Amino acid sequence: MKERQAWPGRPYPLGASFDGFGTNFAVFSSVAERVELCLFEGDREDKAELAPGVDHVWHAYLPGVIAGQQYGFRVHGAWDPGQGLRCNPAKLLLDPYARSFTGRLEWSPALFAHKLDAPDQRSDEDSAPHTLRSTVIAPWFDWGNDRPLDTPWHDTVIYEVHVKGFTARHPEVPPALRGTYAGLAHPAAIQHLRELGVTAVELLPVHQFVHDGSLLDKGLRNYWGYNSIGFFAPHDEYGSRRDAVMGPCAEFKHMVRALHQAGIEVILDVVYNHTGEGNHLGPMLSFRGLDNGAYYRIVQDNKSYYMDYTGTGNTLNMQHPYVLQLVMDSLRYWVEEMHVDGFLFDLAATLARELHDVDRLATFFQLVQQDPVLRRVKLIAEPWDLGENGYQVGGFPPLWSEWNGKFRDGVRDFWRGSRG
Repeated sequence: MKERQAWPGRPYPLGASFDGFGTNFAVFSSVAERVELCLFEGDREDKAELAPGVDHVWHAYLPGVIAGQQYGFRVHGAWDPGQGLRCNPAKLLLDPYARSFTGRLEWSPALFAHKLDAPDQRSDEDSAPHTLRSTVIAPWFDWGNDRPLDTPWHDTVIYEVHVKGFTARHPEVPPALRGTYAGLAHPAAIQHLRELGVTAVELLPVHQFVHDGSLLDKGLRNYWGYNSIGFFAPHDEYGSRRDAVMGPCAEFKHMVRALHQAGIEVILDVVYNHTGEGNHLGPMLSFRGLDNGAYYRIVQDNKSYYMDYTGTGNTLNMQHPYVLQLVMDSLRYWVEEMHVDGFLFDLAATLARELHDVDRLATFFQLVQQDPVLRRVKLIAEPWDLGENGYQVGGFPPLWSEWNGKFRDGVRDFWRGSRG
């Protein structure tokens, strides 16, 4: 291991930005006393100090760091779970703004910031050998004449589809492409969609997600993907190639371009209401170690615990400006850089909880309303969550469409012949 020399760099944009000569790194943490950037070549880990910047953004520019570089962060600071402080430099943290990830999450006690038999005590076991690594990408792609299709709502027919399941079971998709973005871009898959008469595919979650350790112990996997850990990265297991230039990002873009050429819009089912880090006994993968109290809604009279409006153990803190920025930056990235046409927001009522009650005029919806990029795409709410007064069908602001859960369930029961 050696110390890498870094230039001060700049605090914006957040994440890793490759310019062809080097890469700028920027990450938010209001609780850090030091932040180390960790660069990996195989098992070798080199480190560089990030400089503290304006408004708690730590940053550095490293010449010669190019696409394909694997990296992560280590945050030094206070460990006091009772006060919501969970800094632990033994844990390698994923970049919330990473565009791609490399490797596999290997469930181990090292992934947990606390000792498993004593949750208030810090674990100093290094998590780097067991976790994913953020990866710098080359952002360039030839979109040709691709443009938004802007299919009117009254002409829109949406087909909900799972990238892996749909392509794995289509007999005319080549075996090497089954389960991948490239499989969904294959002419056989597109022809099937055209014959159905749909105008849009709504992809079940494709943000980078993790497989729960409890499922893996049973020989199962998180098939559906509602366990996000990276809001900017296409899930790597759906890529047929994993290299920095033609990895999941480029393959996803190719898929969108091919679907657009066939007249089919791409809508993403997105999960911004929680992350895959679970409750207070969950692993430390990213957000928890960077700034626990900023990223998550914690119980104010006992800050060891999280507010849970989602049934997953945690709730993203949409009251915090950097969390709002994270979600807005992610949405704009998928529209501007990945050319998607809209979003279905999982448990959207959670995004509207300013303090406790669901607020129709919550900050998030005001930001979307005035955003020149997002206000022109399709916005669909799953208008409920598991909290009090969480069922909000009909309560979302202009520009928003909604799934009507009771109507859906009634129609489904009718077609399957349920009694009553």
